[in-house]
Amino acid sequence: MGFKDHFSSVASSYARFRPNYPQAMFRYLATTVTSRERAWDCATGTGQAALGLAAHFHHVVATDGSRLQIVNALPHGRIDYAVTLAESNGIRSSSMDLIVVAQAIHWFDLDRFYPEVHRILKPGGTLAVWCYGLLRIDDETNAVVDRFYREVVGPYWPEERKWVESAYASLPFPFQRLKPPSFFMESRWDLSGLLGYLNTWSAVRRFREEKKRDPVELIIHDLNRAWGSQTLFKAVRWPLHLLVGKPDECTGSGS
Repeated sequence: MGFKDHFSSVASSYARFRPNYPQAMFRYLATTVTSRERAWDCATGTGQAALGLAAHFHHVVATDGSRLQIVNALPHGRIDYAVTLAESNGIRSSSMDLIVVAQAIHWFDLDRFYPEVHRILKPGGTLAVWCYGLLRIDDETNAVVDRFYREVVGPYWPEERKWVESAYASLPFPFQRLKPPSFFMESRWDLSGLLGYLNTWSAVRRFREEKKRDPVELIIHDLNRAWGSQTLFKAVRWPLHLLVGKPDECTGSGS
């Protein structure tokens, strides 16, 4: 399976409009390991998770298959960025205390990635993967966004989106599972922030490429009406769905 690059073309917007993960989640993840020397943020995108890890680990390796994502990543003195694939990465064996994959493992070849997790984690190390689905704002705005997601760009979502829609409940995860607390992301946006975020969706990009028009135009009237004043800021929330585990010799390494 080759690298599925859904986000290079929107890398700068991804860095600007994708939400940040809660610090409480990284504090929790730091408690699941016996050492906080090194962490790997695999498929880092523009570095949102890597920055959270850098507050708790001495050294963070952040990799992505997209060069443009890495070019747009947020710099930090404890983070080393590199362009490499999740399944073929060149990272030294038994070198990482924590591996995280944020909103990305559904793109991976799990039969190749999970053996890499076993190889790279130190004894006692942890793998954490998470995803988030549709944002929630208010009933009227949610209705417009939901219709846009399902009816307008719904046919343009890649097949792997099914894992996110199931909140990773059906994702193969052959590790000794921990029970993490519940976490959510939260931002405050005006309407331009919401529009910027919608334009980072892979399905929006595919619609635009195939139809030669902007699908957001099909909902902008309803979205303006639902939002009210374009300069009004609203709270935006995404529930996070987190799988956390440790390697188990008795479980398989594939999917």
